[in-house]
Amino acid sequence: MNHKNHVRLTEAELTPDLLAEATIYGPDDEDIGSVSHVHGSGSMAQVIIDVGGFLGIGAKPVAVPLSQLDFMRNEDGEVHAVTSWTKDQLKDMPEHHD
Repeated sequence: MNHKNHVRLTEAELTPDLLAEATIYGPDDEDIGSVSHVHGSGSMAQVIIDVGGFLGIGAKPVAVPLSQLDFMRNEDGEVHAVTSWTKDQLKDMPEHHD
């Protein structure tokens, strides 16, 4: 997927409702997880990503800083994010508990 033509979200658009269920892509455009929910707001927000599992079953939730994800819309208007983390790196992070 070529993200160069995708429109980056503005800070005002980085809302929990808009980010929920967004697909997260790793450095090789691998689908590495999806947004479960968001804690906080602004630069201090934490995005909870469900990693692994199948159709959301057995996925491990991990918390990452919002600043480590680049959220955008594709040509169809679907919100997604890219990150430099791999799926294995996210799986190695501590599990997030609400």
